[in-house]
Amino acid sequence: MAGPRRTFSESWYRIADQKICLRSTVNIRKQFFRRKKWYVIHDPFNNQFFRISPEAYEFVARLRPDMTINDVWDECIKRNPDDSPGQDEVIQLLSQLYYANLLYHELPPDSTKLFERYRLRKQRELKSRLFSIMFFRLPLFDPEHILKKALPFIRLLISPAAAVIWLFAVICAGKVVIDNFEGLTAQTQGILAPGNLVYLYAGLVLIKILHEFGHAFSCKRFRGEVHTMGVMLMVFTPLPYVDTTSSWSFRSRWHRALVGASGMIFEIFAASVAVFIWAYTGPGIVHSIAFNMMFIASVSTLLFNANPLLRYDGYYILSDLADIPNLHPRSVSQLKHLAETYVFGYKDSVSPAQSRKEASWLTCFGLLSWTYRIFIFSAIILFVADRFLLLGIIMAVFCTISWVLLPVYRFITYVTTSTHLERTRLRSIAVTAGTLAAVLVFLSIIPFPNRFRAPGVLESTNYVHVVNNTDGFVKNVIIPTGSDVITGTPLLELSNNELDFEIAAAKAQLAETLTLKMRAVQRASSELEPIKNRLDTIKRKLKTLDEQKKSLVVKARQDGKWIAPHSREITGQWFDRGSVLGMIVNHDSFRFSAVVSQEDASRLFKGNIKTAEVRLRGQAGESILATDFNFIPFKRETLPSAALGWGAGGQVPVLDDDESGLKVIEPFFQVYAELDKLQSIAFLHGRSGQIRFSLDPEPLLIQWTRNIRQLFQKRYQI
Repeated sequence: MAGPRRTFSESWYRIADQKICLRSTVNIRKQFFRRKKWYVIHDPFNNQFFRISPEAYEFVARLRPDMTINDVWDECIKRNPDDSPGQDEVIQLLSQLYYANLLYHELPPDSTKLFERYRLRKQRELKSRLFSIMFFRLPLFDPEHILKKALPFIRLLISPAAAVIWLFAVICAGKVVIDNFEGLTAQTQGILAPGNLVYLYAGLVLIKILHEFGHAFSCKRFRGEVHTMGVMLMVFTPLPYVDTTSSWSFRSRWHRALVGASGMIFEIFAASVAVFIWAYTGPGIVHSIAFNMMFIASVSTLLFNANPLLRYDGYYILSDLADIPNLHPRSVSQLKHLAETYVFGYKDSVSPAQSRKEASWLTCFGLLSWTYRIFIFSAIILFVADRFLLLGIIMAVFCTISWVLLPVYRFITYVTTSTHLERTRLRSIAVTAGTLAAVLVFLSIIPFPNRFRAPGVLESTNYVHVVNNTDGFVKNVIIPTGSDVITGTPLLELSNNELDFEIAAAKAQLAETLTLKMRAVQRASSELEPIKNRLDTIKRKLKTLDEQKKSLVVKARQDGKWIAPHSREITGQWFDRGSVLGMIVNHDSFRFSAVVSQEDASRLFKGNIKTAEVRLRGQAGESILATDFNFIPFKRETLPSAALGWGAGGQVPVLDDDESGLKVIEPFFQVYAELDKLQSIAFLHGRSGQIRFSLDPEPLLIQWTRNIRQLFQKRYQI
């Protein structure tokens, strides 16, 4: 999708009489991308690669010290007038080769300029590293000689037989993981525990060493060279890294893709071996390191290495398989082209894409990559700040400078000084200022719907828990669950042999005491009064025991529907006094009991709620309008239903050591919403759902500011 080509340039006279050529150390290889021929220029001194089109190659290949640039261009025009590069293209091409130190000039001052350009390039690289503070790289040594000696072993390691062994190991490890899934998930809960951090880092280093050697082995296997290995500070964590840039010169895209995937392949194999070690060892150092290697291999592969939106393995694999080299910089250039053409009105802007399909690829990738990068790095900053606040602040400052301030500065410089926008500068400035003003008005003035949701459960306004007043075993469930009952209906029958023994003993004591009383009356003994007191005590005890005996038959305390979901399972089980055996629910009226977090509670108590709608799980397509609200003005720590907690798949965090699943980690506020029954919705006590509160509309900027402030107050008490 190249734009219209300009044959002549006003700046041509500056270079037309120069005599230059490519340096003798430069290598050029032919490659095919999307069935189109390209040429890759390799600078062995810096291990850098540059891709040029066949038309540009035809020009560059003719450069000689005894011919001027103008003579070479004239020769190209004569040989191929339709496809030869224009003068602007030649100037741009030579500028890029010049600053990459790929051109040779006969003038003596060129040597001085060579080292000056080298120094400036190193300064740019250092500046780039400093602004990439979370992924700073420090090269240490050249592993090429080690890889050459290990080449016979590498050929065995990367072969069809090794692939079969790898596949077999992964399948067997997957079977072991499935068999031990519960133990695996339980151990994952303590992955960030202080006692596990040392093992976590040890597993991380071992996995990443294997990962980087996987890249190096694969690159060497296909006759590439690996000259740099070192340490990368990934989120301030020292990890190994290797430079396999030479794989870019491979003619087969499958070989290039395999080099990119080899790190993950080695990781997965190491994780498979770690699965067996973890499964067949007891608690200890080896067991812990094996588990952490499994965890690191899965998380790093999913979030970073296999993800094509970050410039890691997945990115290069996608670039190779899609035959779109330099995918990220070209996507940035494509977005810039769209902005110049359709926003700033620069009609001579040239798209880096070669077709409409490739332009779509570049545009989508550029937008998705930028969005995902902001998301993942923000998550990393919050993750680090949760544990090391000062370090998180430092990271946030550097990211703000490199992702916000510098891009804004560069954009302003571009709009005000770029030669591309010379004829449309007024429009460019006006569009930029107008867009900024429109965004500010859109965010800070225009009101938008202001809503938030809270989980909750449907409750009958008239229900009671059925409890037993006496300890005992469940002997019989008299009324099946789901039946309509009236007050006094027998529901369950319990048995308690100890109670029977106590009653029998109390009756024996009563008979004995009556005998003693008759004897004391006949003898007119002074012991008559104590005996009467003992007799009263025994009678009261016997009465209490009889009442407990009667209460072994649990009866309904009100009219309604008898609900006991576990009634078939409790027969023969022992229940202490006061245990909840079920409930009786009256379905005449219902309310929704919502759990509101502390962040949203302040908005509730302001009293600016317009409407509230309840949507129940399983019937989310239908809403129920709340007619009235009742706010409980104090914090609570026990959920109205375990269905709302994490233990039952709900949204509210609960304590791990609470078997009931009702004790929350953070206090909440409870809201009762009165509901009108609808015929189309099944009103069932305990049915979970969500309530959506609609408040007075507010601009988005106010809403976002409040959410960010609450985030910092909650997480960092700032």
